[in-house]
Amino acid sequence: MQDTPPSVPDFTQWPSFPFEGDLHVKPLDEPVPVEPPRRGEGNRECTACNAPDEAYIWVGERWRVRAMDRPTGLPMVLILESRSHLDLGDLPNLLAAELGVMTVRLERAIRSLDGVARVHVNRWGDGSAHLHMWFLARPYGQLQLRGTFLSLWDSILPPISEAQWRENLAMVAAWLAEFGGRPLAEPPRIQWQAPSSLSAPSTTGVAEVPEEETASVIEAADEIPENEAAEGKLPAEEPDQPATPKPTDAGAPTGTANQTDGPAQAATPNQAGTPNQAGEPEQAGTPEQVAVPRQADAPQRARTSEQGETPKQATGSA
Repeated sequence: MQDTPPSVPDFTQWPSFPFEGDLHVKPLDEPVPVEPPRRGEGNRECTACNAPDEAYIWVGERWRVRAMDRPTGLPMVLILESRSHLDLGDLPNLLAAELGVMTVRLERAIRSLDGVARVHVNRWGDGSAHLHMWFLARPYGQLQLRGTFLSLWDSILPPISEAQWRENLAMVAAWLAEFGGRPLAEPPRIQWQAPSSLSAPSTTGVAEVPEEETASVIEAADEIPENEAAEGKLPAEEPDQPATPKPTDAGAPTGTANQTDGPAQAATPNQAGTPNQAGEPEQAGTPEQVAVPRQADAPQRARTSEQGETPKQATGSA
């Protein structure tokens, strides 16, 4: 006799249920005789034990707190882990007592964030044998997210901004550090933009890492990307303007002819000397060093004439 397929349960009509439309119940698989080992069981490696402290936002002597590898739809999703490779039922009395204290402390830290109404605390333990507790923040005012399906909404809602996400992580880490341990999460870097007079804003921004689908939180945390703002570079400095030659420097190239040549290579008008600081042209020397006023010196001659001084006439060339 064929079994009658079960009807859709009533919770599919709840406002908090994230799906609508024509729904069907999947057929239930046959139970397996032996369940496969979880991570950290049998010959399977424990990724939590091998994860360095740098993969966490806060670390203590016996507990560590880690985040997802990127922002998600909820304001905050965190995982509390024990340092020792123990499951929930294996905790000794000391760690069991501390688990209660850490749970309350982390819940208060997350609830202190702006826009957080409640914090859901969950423990499944089907993927890893290493104790890990989930803390999910429900946004304030989002009544449709209340209840059982908050973890589903986290994957459906658009992710929050990375800047807000990193700021929330830093605040939770600082809160926990008030009671001990070491905070490792840092607030987001300020994205300075160079003034328009120097250069255009950098188009590189923060280096983006291609997002990949993640199988679990622990595996995702091993691939946390580094968000350092690329520092903007100032444009190359403009070359200095060529310095105006001093009157005493107008020698070889512009003031006199090559002294190794004979008298026939007297200075041309383009090679004349410049006036000295007294406003008078330099005294004419040998025929090779005749100083002939150039056209560019006309304004200076005019100023000299205004002062009642008449420039001396340069001698003729040889």
